[in-house]
Amino acid sequence: MSSLLGLIVLLPLAGFLFNGVFATRLGRGLVGGRLGETAVNLVACALPLAAFVLTVVCWLELRSSGQPLIEFSWTWATIGGRSFDVGFYFDRLTAVMTLVVTGVGTLIHVYSTGYMHGDESHARYFAYLNLFLFCMLLLVLGRSLLVMFAGWEGVGLASYLLIGFWFDDPVKAAAGKKAFVTNRVGDAAFLLGMFLVWHAFGTFDMDRVNAAFAGGTAAAAPANLIGILLFIGACGKSAQIPLHAWLPDAMAGPTPVSALIHAATMVTAGIYLVARMSGLYLHAPEASAVIAAVGVATAFFAATIAVVQYDIKRVLAYSTVSQLGLMFVALGVGAYGVAVFHVVTHAFFKACLFLGAGSVIHALGGEQDIRRMGGLARRIPLTFATFAVATAAIAGIPPLAGFFSKDEILWFAWASPSGGAAWLWLVASAGSLLTSFYMFRLLWLTFFGASRMTPEVEHHVHESPPSMTVVLVALALLSAVGGFVPVVHWLEPMLPLPPVPEALRPLEHRFVYVAVALAGAGLALAAWLYAGDARRAAALKARLPVAHRVLSDKYYVDELYAAVLGRPLHWVSERVLLHLGDRRLIDGTLHALAAAARGTAAALSALQLGRLQAYLFYAVLGLLAAVLWGLRHA
Repeated sequence: MSSLLGLIVLLPLAGFLFNGVFATRLGRGLVGGRLGETAVNLVACALPLAAFVLTVVCWLELRSSGQPLIEFSWTWATIGGRSFDVGFYFDRLTAVMTLVVTGVGTLIHVYSTGYMHGDESHARYFAYLNLFLFCMLLLVLGRSLLVMFAGWEGVGLASYLLIGFWFDDPVKAAAGKKAFVTNRVGDAAFLLGMFLVWHAFGTFDMDRVNAAFAGGTAAAAPANLIGILLFIGACGKSAQIPLHAWLPDAMAGPTPVSALIHAATMVTAGIYLVARMSGLYLHAPEASAVIAAVGVATAFFAATIAVVQYDIKRVLAYSTVSQLGLMFVALGVGAYGVAVFHVVTHAFFKACLFLGAGSVIHALGGEQDIRRMGGLARRIPLTFATFAVATAAIAGIPPLAGFFSKDEILWFAWASPSGGAAWLWLVASAGSLLTSFYMFRLLWLTFFGASRMTPEVEHHVHESPPSMTVVLVALALLSAVGGFVPVVHWLEPMLPLPPVPEALRPLEHRFVYVAVALAGAGLALAAWLYAGDARRAAALKARLPVAHRVLSDKYYVDELYAAVLGRPLHWVSERVLLHLGDRRLIDGTLHALAAAARGTAAALSALQLGRLQAYLFYAVLGLLAAVLWGLRHA
C-alpha cells in the first residue's frame, strides 16, 4: 500500500499539467466552449477524487496493520556522504490531514465548476487549484522537514497565483503579493529551525526527531529555540500575530479559493507542523507557552475585529484567524489531538460558510456588503439553511461539530497541567463568545430583516445551481455530525491527551454548560441588537465611535507596518539604492567612462585634418620621440 502514497501526491499534479499546459494552450476556441469546459472540469475534479479514494484505501490498511506506511521515492541529493531523500509517511495524523485535504478539497473543486462557469480563464483557474492541492499533499505526506518545506513553499506560490487570479485588478494583485511576502518572513524562520534540527540530529525525518526526544537521546538539542523558529514559520502560514495581516486580504481571490485556503489547506499547515513535531514541543515548555499565549491573543484580537466588519467574506476571514488561534491554544497546552480535531470540524463548517457566502455573492451579482442584503432566507432557502447550520456549528451550539472540538479546547486551556491556566481559559472563552455574536450577526444581517438590496440586484436574486448547492448540503451535513467522528480517540496512541488532575475532573461538565451558555449568549445578543431595523446596534455604534473606528481599521496594523517598515524601506530603496547607488554610482560611473571615451575620441578626431603635410609632421614627431626615448634608456 505504501506505493500509493506517491500516487496520491501526483494525481493533482497531473491535473495541473493537463489544465495548465495542455488545456490552457488550446485557447478559448475549444477550452472556452461547452466541450472544453466540461473536459477541464472532469480532469480537475476526478483526479482529486481519485486521490481521496486512494487515501481511504491507505487509511484502511493503516487501521488494519497499525503500522505507518512509508514510501521511499528517490534520493534528492547526496552531499558529504549524506543523502537527502524524498519519502512519504502515512500515520494516524497524516491520515486525518490527508482525508480532510482530499475530501474537502474535492468538494471545493466540484463547487468551483458552477461558480467559475464561463470565466475566460477557466482552465488556468483549475490548473492553479490542482497545483495548490498537490503542494498541500506534498506538505502533509512528506516524511522529512525538507520535503514538507518544498510543499510549504509550493503552497505559498499557489496561494499567490490564486489570490491574485484576477491580476488585471491592482487591488487583487496587491493582495496576492502581500500574502506571498508575509509568508516569506515566517519561512525564513522555518529554514533556520530546519538547520538547527539537522545540526542536532543529522536528519530531517520528523518521525526520527520525535523518536529521539521520546527516547531521551536529544537532551542537548536546543528544543525551545527550534520550537520557536518553527512556530514563527507556522505563524506565517496560519496567520497568527504578527503575521496575520495577509489572510483577510486573501479574500481578493475567487470565493472557492478562500474556502480552500481557509478550510482545508494552507492555514492548517502551521497547526499540522506543530502537531507533527509534538515530540519536540513536549520537551520545549517555554516554546509551548509562547504558542498558547500568541494563540489566545490572536483568537481574541481577530474576534474583536470581526464584530464590526461588513464584507461577508472578511467577517469569515477574521473568524478563521480567531479559530486558528484557538487551535494554537490547544497545541500550546499539549492537547495536540484536540487541536487536530478542531482542524477537522473547522474544515467542514468553514468550507460551508465560505461556499455559502459565495452562493450569496453569486445570487446578488457580486455584492459582498451585508448592509446591502437582508431578507434572503426565503429567496435562497437552501443556501440559508446550510449557512445557518454552519453558523451554529462554529458558534458552538450542541450537538453540532464545533461544539465538541471547541469545548475540548476550552477545557484543556484551563485543566491541562502543561500550561493550562484560568486566564487562558478566560480570554479564549471571551473569544468564543464574540465568535457566536459576530457569526449570528452575519446570519441576521444577510438573511433576516427587511431587504436592503437595490431593485436591480433584488430582481435577479436566484438560488445557485446544483453543482454548488449539493456541495453546500454535503458540508452542512458534515458540520452537523462531524463532532461525532472520533478524531481524538484515533490520534490518542500517538498524540495522547494531557493528564488532567483528578481534582479537576468533576468540573468538566460545568465547563460544558459554560461553553453552551457562551454560544447562547452570543446568539441572544446578536438577535437583540439587530432585530427589526437594528436601531440598538446603531445607537451602540454612536456611543462608542472611537472603539468602532479602531476595530474597523483593524487596530491600524497595516498602517503600523507601513510606517515602521514600508515607508522606511521605500525611502532607502528610492533615495539610497536607486538615486545614490544605481543612478549616481553605477550609472554615473558608466556615464563618466562613456563621456571620457567620447572626449578622447573628439580630441583625437581633431588630428584628422586630411592634409599630407600634417601627417608627415606627426610622423616625424613620433619618430623623434621614439629616438629620444631609446637614447635615454640605452
